[in-house]
Amino acid sequence: MNRSMPAKGGSASGGKQKILVAGSVAYDRIMNFPGYFKDNILPNKIHILNVSFFIQDLKESFGGTAGNIVYTLGLLGVKPTLLANVGAKDFSVYKKWFQKNKIDISKVKIVKNQQTASAYIITDKADNQITGFYPGAMKDPITKSKIDLAKVGLAIVSPQHPVDMVNLPKIFRAKKIPYIFDPGQQVASLSGAQLKSAIIGSKVLIGNDYEIALIRKKTSLSINQLLKKTNILITTLGASGSMLRQGSNTIKIPAAKRANTLDPTGGGDAYRAGLIKGLVDDLPLQKVGQLATVTAVYSVEKYGTQVHKFTKTGLVKRYRQNFKEPI
Repeated sequence: MNRSMPAKGGSASGGKQKILVAGSVAYDRIMNFPGYFKDNILPNKIHILNVSFFIQDLKESFGGTAGNIVYTLGLLGVKPTLLANVGAKDFSVYKKWFQKNKIDISKVKIVKNQQTASAYIITDKADNQITGFYPGAMKDPITKSKIDLAKVGLAIVSPQHPVDMVNLPKIFRAKKIPYIFDPGQQVASLSGAQLKSAIIGSKVLIGNDYEIALIRKKTSLSINQLLKKTNILITTLGASGSMLRQGSNTIKIPAAKRANTLDPTGGGDAYRAGLIKGLVDDLPLQKVGQLATVTAVYSVEKYGTQVHKFTKTGLVKRYRQNFKEPI
């Protein structure tokens, strides 16, 4: 393994500068299918696909990529500011939850006559997922209104309205605000030119192996070419860990040991919270990845994306158990 390089640009450290988390806020309806999707889908009949899955469990919980990230950041001692659109019809319950967890929602826009976004997620025994997403208040782009970016030291652009996925990176670059570009499921909604524009000048580009492969296909950029447009490229690999690249340096981070895999739904969002914490604390890149993967397991061990909890002492202990060194 190559020696880790320091993660540059930790200008958001300290209490005076804000961490801005832009993305979706949604109610999750999480369902478990006790079989395998592959056993119920005929490859030669995809053009007339008509399947129904008998669900074992169903739970409604607070979710959305941005909602999940800010929740775990709070557990990590970071007080982020949330940037999102929500619906006036049903946000009150979620609002109380954010207030209870001391999340700054001063930049959340409550849209009249709209519902908050909803995600319907079915997970099979192999942790494959089928998701239906109703955008609700997210039908309106965040960037439709002027955004106050005073004192923002680091931002993350996570999956949300495609217009915002394109506009926010431009705004952050113009304001010289370091940002993480995390297109997630919205890779499919963006053109190669739009993806390339958002990636150029980013501090971090992150996605799972499928998403990074699709980004490469749509932009016609190799890994080396992507690394000339972003400072750090992170590929998450599920149970196989993650790969962090910066310049000519490649670091493979194994997945942290988990007690179980009860629900993988929010693991990626918890990983991103650990990533942000590592960056704002100016940790070496390898420790950034290790902190992120330890943070992620707390979420996958619980059913739901905002039900896990941990203390600083517990996190430090688990980090040492996994990587045989102090953080």
